[in-house]
Amino acid sequence: MNINQLSKRLMAVASRIPAGAVIADIGSDHAYLPCYAVQRGVAAQAVAGEVADGPLQAAKQQVQAAGLEEKIAVRKGNGLEVIAAGEVDCVTIAGMGGPLITSILNEGKEKLVGVKRLVLQPNLRADHIRRWLLVNGWQLIDEEIMEEDGKIYEILTAEQGDADKPYGKRKEVELLTGPMLLAEKSDVFLKKWRREADQLEVVLENLKKAEDQQAADQKRQSVLQELQLIKEAINGEENERT
Repeated sequence: MNINQLSKRLMAVASRIPAGAVIADIGSDHAYLPCYAVQRGVAAQAVAGEVADGPLQAAKQQVQAAGLEEKIAVRKGNGLEVIAAGEVDCVTIAGMGGPLITSILNEGKEKLVGVKRLVLQPNLRADHIRRWLLVNGWQLIDEEIMEEDGKIYEILTAEQGDADKPYGKRKEVELLTGPMLLAEKSDVFLKKWRREADQLEVVLENLKKAEDQQAADQKRQSVLQELQLIKEAINGEENERT
């Protein structure tokens, strides 16, 4: 992967950046995404944020090599502390777990003033992000699920608006699996959730062997609840085909 040829998942993120936007790419690693977006004229300017020295230096070298120092600022900092309120209008965060992305958004809430769009690509637990968006007044406007190199990714796009709008009567299932993804029910979607269901079945079996059965019972209830939601999503698709 390089700034001229992004991975499939980062291409999906880049395609959701509004034309002419000023973006902040948090956890930018080698700054591939902001370099690609600015070089292609998708974004007007960018901030590439990194908390670790190694990726920070790699990002600086990449921006310099591309001759984009005047348009891309590489900054060291934790999450959204690398930007000022009102400085950018689109924030991208890719390649992290859903809980970490949620934490970054929550801790930097005041920096989201003036931000019009969030493009978020969690590696797991996208439901944490959906719940955060719902509570904080961000409307989920687009979802995509894809498989690349044997891994399944989701890309969530949100704008400030009616956070309840995407959700219907099956809200808990939709928050877990994605309202738009659940409606589409692609083969990749079904593959992901069948895999998740199988993993939860294994967890349930392992809980039977736990030494602390009181703690295991609490965990079991949580696992059973999630498994029921997954089965509702999967079986709904199977019922529609019969």
